[in-house]
Amino acid sequence: MLAQSFFDGDTVDIARSLVGKYLVRRYGGVTLAARVTETEAYVGRLDKACHAYNYRKTERTKTLYAPPGTAYVYLIYGMHCCLNFVTEPEGEPAAVLIRGLSPRHNQDIIAENRFHCKWEDMTAYQKKNFLNGPGKVCAGMNISRALNGLPHGSRELSLCGSLEELGLPVPPGDREPLDIKTGKRVGIDYAQEAADFPWRFYL
Repeated sequence: MLAQSFFDGDTVDIARSLVGKYLVRRYGGVTLAARVTETEAYVGRLDKACHAYNYRKTERTKTLYAPPGTAYVYLIYGMHCCLNFVTEPEGEPAAVLIRGLSPRHNQDIIAENRFHCKWEDMTAYQKKNFLNGPGKVCAGMNISRALNGLPHGSRELSLCGSLEELGLPVPPGDREPLDIKTGKRVGIDYAQEAADFPWRFYL
């Protein structure tokens, strides 16, 4: 599991560093694991795309002020959950959104969560669009609003640096050097100058 100190720093740097790490979800005796392939940084003190821009505090955003490593799960369009991890010192609202994953363990269960079928029964289109969006990430990994505010160190939801930590085999491709791309964040055209911040990182 990544140490809490990993999250207690510059949010943009953390967003980039999380690409290539592994999200682990445990529930009902099941362990799911997937590699992080895409992230976005959100920093409340200066970022008009952040829910807590200019230190706005509401019932929804109060989790962003929690200690680093806390899970921030919110709902979009009234139906899709999005998973973030709070960053920077407690009281400083910032977080990293997990935008994309690639399955690594129990992919049949992840496929059942997403499409109600096993991995081998998915269509090519379904495989291409499996976990490539924050709502898809939460659906596949069985992450709901019930996990909002989950503290760092929880067994239910965590991030780790390698599959070896979980006693799982490492695909050869995961040992290759990372080629991390940088770009603008997705779906925030309303955020004025912040829409152009190059705070999206992806493989």
